[in-house]
Amino acid sequence: MIAVYKSALECLLDKNPQSKCELVFALHARFENESLDLTKSDKIETIAVPGRPIKPDLVSPREVPRRKLSTEEGRIALIHAIAHIEFNAINLALDAIYRFQDMPLEYYKDWMQVACEEAQHFTMLNQRLLGLGAVYGDLVAHNGLWEMALKTQHCVVTRMALVPRVLEARGLDVTPGMIKRLQGCGDTATVDILKIIFEQEIGHVAIGTRWFNYACEQEDLSPDKKFQSLLVEYMSGELRGPFELEARRKAGFSSKELEVLQNI
Repeated sequence: MIAVYKSALECLLDKNPQSKCELVFALHARFENESLDLTKSDKIETIAVPGRPIKPDLVSPREVPRRKLSTEEGRIALIHAIAHIEFNAINLALDAIYRFQDMPLEYYKDWMQVACEEAQHFTMLNQRLLGLGAVYGDLVAHNGLWEMALKTQHCVVTRMALVPRVLEARGLDVTPGMIKRLQGCGDTATVDILKIIFEQEIGHVAIGTRWFNYACEQEDLSPDKKFQSLLVEYMSGELRGPFELEARRKAGFSSKELEVLQNI
């Protein structure tokens, strides 16, 4: 039997990217084949700094240099940035398991699946970096995803709205454009990876939608109205289109939510 919250926390705090991914793959396999023990933790800790390596150095988003994709250095920078997002996404999925200990069993299975697929994404991207003579940690990165995790640690409704359905959903908006630009550069290896990530990320955002709607129902909240109010409170002025509407529809966004996004 698996102690769900303790096991997720152990994975979350592991600092080595390779061993973190290996732990996640092993835990996911156990989730598939063993009983889950949902005995609550005596205390749920704030994780100010999740398990991550010393590198990359974390800087302001404005300090992350941008390079042209027409150069190999530019493609390395792009792949490194996406790898950093995927590594953060592993930790975010694990934190969603550990932090919110009053959810149905299927919630934990869903987020374990997300953690596993994010670890697969990171592994593919890091292998691609190695093929280009680089490795995760070579360049600087920013900490925006985990900063939002801390801001939303108090409430599962807020977390489900703003992490999977806002920050991670940005990948649905920008990835098709990245694929097109990389195709123009002839980088088919990276394109193939991004196509896999894009399709699976639709499913991850859909999981966020599923549990956002569930948590709203439990608190007798209108999902459309709550999503709008959270966007205004946390994201006003920070979200800009264009938005990949079809992918977002597949991920469960309502027509009202898409309208709100386009007018915030």
